Formats: sequence, C-alpha cells, structure tokens
Amino acid sequence: QVQLVESGGGLVQAGGSLRLSCAASRSIRSLDVVGWYRQAPGKQRDLVASMTDGWTTNYRDSVKGRFTISRDNAKNTVYLQMNSLRPEDTAVYYCYAKFTPVVERSYEFWGQGTQVTVSS
Repeated sequence: QVQLVESGGGLVQAGGSLRLSCAASRSIRSLDVVGWYRQAPGKQRDLVASMTDGWTTNYRDSVKGRFTISRDNAKNTVYLQMNSLRPEDTAVYYCYAKFTPVVERSYEFWGQGTQVTVSS
C-alpha cells in the first residue's frame, strides 16, 4: 500500500499563503490520481484539487486561481500551494491517492490530515 503523510498546515491570516506537502512512502509514478480533499466541522469531505499521472488538474470552483496542486515524482511528494486564503478555507486537509490497476478495481489511500485555520 501507499502511506501518505501531510505537513505544512497551520494558522494564517486571511490573504496569507500556505503550502501543504504530502509525502508518500513509495513511488507515486504509478498512481492514477493524487489530490487534496478538505473537511470542515459538520461538513462533508470535498475535493479541493486533483492531478492525474498525465498532469491533468482539476480544482474546486472556490479555489480556482488561488490554489495550485503539483507533484514531484522524484521526491514522491504532492504539494498544494494555497494563496489568498480565506476564512472559509478553514478545514482539515487530506492527501489522497488512487491506484487503478484494472478498470474494475481501484485502491484509495488517505493521509491523516493536517489542520488549516484561516483567521480574519
């Protein structure tokens, strides 16, 4: 399996920036999708950003133009650069990866989460 460990969360003021990192325990080159989800208290866990192994990206509408997902296969690390942070971005952010060896079967992996708090 793939173990994912997030880091880089913290407390920032609105308008500030933060970079999250997700270190994988093994090569991420074979993973079909890597990404970030977030979950605020009492809310569902929602996709923030994702990237395929072909570098195609997808972003939640509310973060487009502010967040950037990237990956460094050589370092087995996925990043989420967050700029112009808003209080509504406050949530626990989870690293995510999916491996689909065959079309009828996929495997999902999650990190433990890192807290991001944005104050006014």
